[in-house]
Amino acid sequence: MYMKYIFILLTIAGLGAAARSPQPTVYSLDAATLSANKDRIARKDPAVWPAYQQLLHEADEALKKGPYSVMEKKNNPPSGDRHDYMSLAPYFWPDPSKPDGLPYIRKDGQTNPEVADYKDKEYLPRLCELVYTLSTAYYFSGREVYADHAAKLVRVWFLDPATRMNPNLNYAQAIKGQNDGRGAGLIDTRHFVKLIDGIGLLQGSKGWSAADQSSMKSWCAAFLNWMQTSRNGLSEMKAENNHGTWYDAQRMALALYIDSTDLARRIAHNVEIRLNAQMDDEGKFPREMERTIALHYNLFDLEAFFTVASMAQKLGLDLWHYTGPKGQSLQKGFSFLHPYLTGSRQWAGQQIKDFDFEEGYYILAKAGTLYGCTDCSAAIDRIAGDKKQSLRLRLLY
Repeated sequence: MYMKYIFILLTIAGLGAAARSPQPTVYSLDAATLSANKDRIARKDPAVWPAYQQLLHEADEALKKGPYSVMEKKNNPPSGDRHDYMSLAPYFWPDPSKPDGLPYIRKDGQTNPEVADYKDKEYLPRLCELVYTLSTAYYFSGREVYADHAAKLVRVWFLDPATRMNPNLNYAQAIKGQNDGRGAGLIDTRHFVKLIDGIGLLQGSKGWSAADQSSMKSWCAAFLNWMQTSRNGLSEMKAENNHGTWYDAQRMALALYIDSTDLARRIAHNVEIRLNAQMDDEGKFPREMERTIALHYNLFDLEAFFTVASMAQKLGLDLWHYTGPKGQSLQKGFSFLHPYLTGSRQWAGQQIKDFDFEEGYYILAKAGTLYGCTDCSAAIDRIAGDKKQSLRLRLLY
């Protein structure tokens, strides 16, 4: 009789485990959190249900958009090959003192509207965001229509021979009169971090095949090789500000996706070196303080560090609590920015544009869990107002 009860209990436990949602293959997101929230959605938990309904609404809208490709641009890259990505440096303008405006001159924080004429820079982040939305909606709902469209968007931009982007950024963020492209252009592809998580969420769908996965891994491997061997890529590797940090965030996402874990570990160590070099005793980033929208760029750099730390967890590495030789740490960076992100203290540095407090959601959400921030959740709710229950971060973090 005793053994019979044991068998029944084990059977119930096994059924319970089997009923739990499987964990997805993601890199900067936490798979266990996603799985738990999927189960909460199945129970129509009111803590996540409004966010889920909003996600489905956004995914339904995403179904109407795209596909996009590098072939749609009107401007030919210097190579003459429209498969090459091309963009202009956003903060460079015609020189009014020159008849032809060349070479362009820098106006930090002020975007030249001419940038919008080069559609690759507009379409690529849009594509990545759409894939991320559709894939997330697919994972939580199981609706194949979302996976089908996400897969189509990826195939058109990256894989189909007629429309695919060549795996390089040779002509990204060009400055007219100075160059055809530069290392700083790699900031354009920081959205690949989200894209790769999105592709991970497509695993198991009918729309994303093993051949698609293999082809995309090959593309990412080629792009990663270009990043680490090209003139522009090596230039960005040396960047001592947010550009360098986002360079490594991209590299780590790509390395994890193609199963290059040794490289990913080396990147994590390199990010420790970057943090030591970039952060001062207060926890701010002096190179970002030089910018005309300094609060934005301090947050932007810290977000890149947080993104790498999230991915490093997949390797069993704890960058969240790393402390450098002079006390540099991600927690110190958060502590410095915290009062400015919540609005409890007014920013004293440069900020020629109004700061968008929604930019701080990710950092506040992560810090609320990792660093015991007692007012972070309330700050997000206050900033979001009537939208607080439908924020996607309730599903992701």
